[in-house]
Amino acid sequence: NMDSTIHFIHNDSDLSTNSSFSPEEERKSKVQDVVPQALLDQYLSMTDPSRAQTVDTEIAKHCAYSLPGVALTLGRQNWHCLKDTYETLASDMQWKVRRTLAFSIHELAVILGDQLTAGDLVPVFNGFLKDLDEVRIGVLKHLHDFLKLLHVDKRREYLYQLQEFLVTDNSRNWRFRAELAEQLILLLDLYSARDIYDYLRPIAFSLCADKVSSVRWISYKLVSEMVKKLYMASTSTFVVDLMNELVEKFCRCSKWSGRQTFVFICQVKCLFFHLFF
Repeated sequence: NMDSTIHFIHNDSDLSTNSSFSPEEERKSKVQDVVPQALLDQYLSMTDPSRAQTVDTEIAKHCAYSLPGVALTLGRQNWHCLKDTYETLASDMQWKVRRTLAFSIHELAVILGDQLTAGDLVPVFNGFLKDLDEVRIGVLKHLHDFLKLLHVDKRREYLYQLQEFLVTDNSRNWRFRAELAEQLILLLDLYSARDIYDYLRPIAFSLCADKVSSVRWISYKLVSEMVKKLYMASTSTFVVDLMNELVEKFCRCSKWSGRQTFVFICQVKCLFFHLFF
């Protein structure tokens, strides 16, 4: 049965490859000794787009769901066996397939390590950031888990893109913004005081003025944690400037909702406000 399976896989006319290697070189690049090779070949063949159209439209989604487990079993030394398959699934026409990968890319990054993540996963991650909201929410929910695995310099590049999460395909998708606020709280530990003040502060203030109360409540916690982080930093000017902006923007706001926002922020972390008032 094993021999017939291998014969079927390597002679299936539906299989195609975009690789510049010859069929023999392509086959050798996917050889490993962890699991039976026929089993891995069968898994790889199921991710072919033509099979998804003719055999089962859900098969690519199931393969995407299982890929981190396959990668963990094979180990990072055999990632070359799965790289092409992963890129094929990441560009699948079905958003459900891309969404599945987006939700698990942080787990795959742990398996592969920092070098393979920077070379092979970061480009896919960047593509997901520009995808549909149904896909973007996958990387957003685990944004901190993925960024903490990157080198400091590479991590800072994403500071410029965080603002884009405020824009969604559907403005009524308030859960997207609520998740952003939750992730920003975790991201405070990954960035310097200047980065927090320059990039995260404007986003936090925007979320504090959100139309949905659930988003605002999480944002109050975000701002209070930001005050704490900046206060504990060696440079005190950032926290003073932040406090002054809070007073000017919310405490002295002409609208009662703005003044109420200031009170709620004080309520969350009143200790740090006592240091200044």
